[in-house]
Amino acid sequence: MYKKIFSIALIALLSLPSGIAVGQKQTPPEGGQPRDFKLPAKQEFDLDNGLTAVLVPYGEVPKVVVSMVVQVGNVHETAQQNGLAEIVGSLMQEGTATRNARQLAEEVARLGGSLYVSVGPNETWISGSALSEFGPQLVEIMADLLKNPAFPEAEMGRIKNDFKRQNNLLRQQPGAIAQSKFRGALYPNHPYGRDFPSDAVIDGFTREQVQQFYEQQFGADRTTVYVAGKFDQSAMKEAVSSQLSDWRKGAEPQIMVAKPVTKSDLIVIDRPGAPQSTIVYGLPVVDPSHPDYMALRVTNSLLGGSFGSRITRNIREDKGYTYSPYSTLAARYRVGDWAQVADVTTEHTGNSLREILNEINRLGTEAPTAEELEGIKNYEAGLFVLRNSSPSGIVSQLNFLKLHGLPDSFLENQVQNIHAITPQQVQQTTQKYMKPKSMTLVVVGDKKVIDPQLKKFQAELK
Repeated sequence: MYKKIFSIALIALLSLPSGIAVGQKQTPPEGGQPRDFKLPAKQEFDLDNGLTAVLVPYGEVPKVVVSMVVQVGNVHETAQQNGLAEIVGSLMQEGTATRNARQLAEEVARLGGSLYVSVGPNETWISGSALSEFGPQLVEIMADLLKNPAFPEAEMGRIKNDFKRQNNLLRQQPGAIAQSKFRGALYPNHPYGRDFPSDAVIDGFTREQVQQFYEQQFGADRTTVYVAGKFDQSAMKEAVSSQLSDWRKGAEPQIMVAKPVTKSDLIVIDRPGAPQSTIVYGLPVVDPSHPDYMALRVTNSLLGGSFGSRITRNIREDKGYTYSPYSTLAARYRVGDWAQVADVTTEHTGNSLREILNEINRLGTEAPTAEELEGIKNYEAGLFVLRNSSPSGIVSQLNFLKLHGLPDSFLENQVQNIHAITPQQVQQTTQKYMKPKSMTLVVVGDKKVIDPQLKKFQAELK
């Protein structure tokens, strides 16, 4: 048997074309530059009650995606209502006045699709998909869910218990703890900065409060319906109009703009015996409507926001302090923030912070090479193209424009705007926004081990 395998392998080896060495690596072809994105032709219309609809034919796969996005989220809660928006969203999935949860699931399944509700800081999404021919029926089911949620009392206990478990799990995760404390430091007087809701707060929610929150916050004037994929435009327009034109107008769109705090601050959360320290280190920056935003995005990607970034190469590849560091550029409503995040070995907490600081300072004093920056720009442009490669991706991008008040050109010119960023712009952007002496540092770790390291780091920072 072994002789036979050896003979076959030897024959295969001798059959290779001359000039090709065994194990010789072939140089892969150079990748092409991502092309400018052309937004598909879309049809937009408004109903008399204030609802906006956007229909975007896209692709040839016979499926349609429908998202009903309502500008209602955690930002609309009072301090005493912390977490109520999630309870409302979860209960919405439990049925309508004429369909229970099981009937909803079965009807959508017969359409060859799915349906779910998700709640975020600013918005609630009711999203569904179906085979193209069943698009109007999907709209009817989703409109029923949006206009006529039953909020069954019998499901309140289970929903609240599930929500408590989710939050209690988050309270045990160093990353979630650090991020919560970081947001609390940057947004102390805004819902963005609230901590996880307590069990007592969640237990106190009643069905009456759920119903009241829904009636006060949900309405057509805060709602945008997106339809993307392959569908009959006239049939889908008729479906949206007929199913949602009778919904109440409701409250006007309104999100309280946060006033972030920029200050040098150190927050340490003790985790005795922890083998790692979780670091979040950052500060407020500009939002997507600002002229500097695109340069800031490219700078973030080069500094820590991509696998080939400088901070990742430094503390992961070269030093081995961490496995998966990353930096984020969070776009909130009319505000933004930047942060470097990493889980580092406890004994190298101070060293890791020192290297992060070194990379920020190096980028601020010395512009990157054109070659290094070109790779980062190709990465950012490629990611952008990928985000627009599906109907759901198109919907997400269009809603990003809507939330942040951006023109279509923000998408259509994005590839060329990314490639227009120069090394000098990256250096200037770093100098302008990445100011370590103004950053908030949150560390979750073994306090007795990391305190001396943090004190030394702070002394060096001054």
